[in-house]
Amino acid sequence: MSHSSWLHQLLWIAVALTMALALTVLVALPSGAPPLETLRILFMGGLGSASKFGQVLTVFVPLLLCSMGLLIPFTARLWNIGIEGQIVLGAIFCTGVLMPVDQGGPWHIALALGAGMLGGALWALLAGLLKTHGRVHEIFSGLGLNFVAMGLAIWLIFGPWKRPGMASMSGTETLHLSLWLERIGSLAVSWTALGVACAAFLLVALLLLRTQWGLGLRAVGQNPKAARLFDLSPRLRMLQAFALCGALGGLAGAVQVLGVYHRLLPSISSGYGYTALLIGMMAGFRILPVPFICFFFAVLNVGSIQLPLQLGLDSSLSGVIQGLMVLSVFVTQGIRTYATRRREGR
Repeated sequence: MSHSSWLHQLLWIAVALTMALALTVLVALPSGAPPLETLRILFMGGLGSASKFGQVLTVFVPLLLCSMGLLIPFTARLWNIGIEGQIVLGAIFCTGVLMPVDQGGPWHIALALGAGMLGGALWALLAGLLKTHGRVHEIFSGLGLNFVAMGLAIWLIFGPWKRPGMASMSGTETLHLSLWLERIGSLAVSWTALGVACAAFLLVALLLLRTQWGLGLRAVGQNPKAARLFDLSPRLRMLQAFALCGALGGLAGAVQVLGVYHRLLPSISSGYGYTALLIGMMAGFRILPVPFICFFFAVLNVGSIQLPLQLGLDSSLSGVIQGLMVLSVFVTQGIRTYATRRREGR
């Protein structure tokens, strides 16, 4: 992309951000809260101290893993809505591997991370098989599998894996300290989790942009019939795309268990899968903007905790802002497309 094209793209992103902030101000007005102060508290709540910055990074890691994973099936024009359930299955597989372990070390942690990837990949393959062999749209199968995954996690927490003498929404028994991911100093984030997320970003970018497989996957998305004629095995590539995406989602679930909560919770996914879908749409499913948008959404996620404490506002306002961001991108893209067509028509 040329220098002028990048500037043009940045201009439209700036327009979308301005529109989103303006809409946020309008939403905040009926609550009586000062709009600019609301925005300041949101951002300072995520960036106001080193500890808050560490919390932002703990949210950034699963968002980046899931967002990069989603780029793979979307290259073939597939919507892996089931990413939320794949996070949960990754957390379940990770916890299941470590249940018999009283004390562990790096090898146990590596095994648990691998198990999480396997769980997410297998769960994604179910949606893929329903798409390629059952002709069930991946949106419907993904949503259904999300509910099944949540039900399975709750059953395990209140059934076979319940804490000794009790079962509650607080989750399974806490893992031994030796099975926790080591943190970066006093920050809440683990260097292992951060390294894995950065590695996933680089590997997915390399896979999609610099390999024959990525080129073939793009061809499958643009014209499945032609891809079949050129013997690109569209069904196989679709299943591979689902599996790779699910593996990254499952890895995010394993990181949640090992590095954040240290146990399996009913809400272990924290809605990061659905948020990653918003991030992908806002990035236009391009690779480069993804980490920056992930970081922005992570700041909103952490900063929203301060809204009820300082302004008496519900923390769900951050979700409204995220939705407005995506809406603004769609509106500006529509304006941009209309302007381009008008210019070409002349």
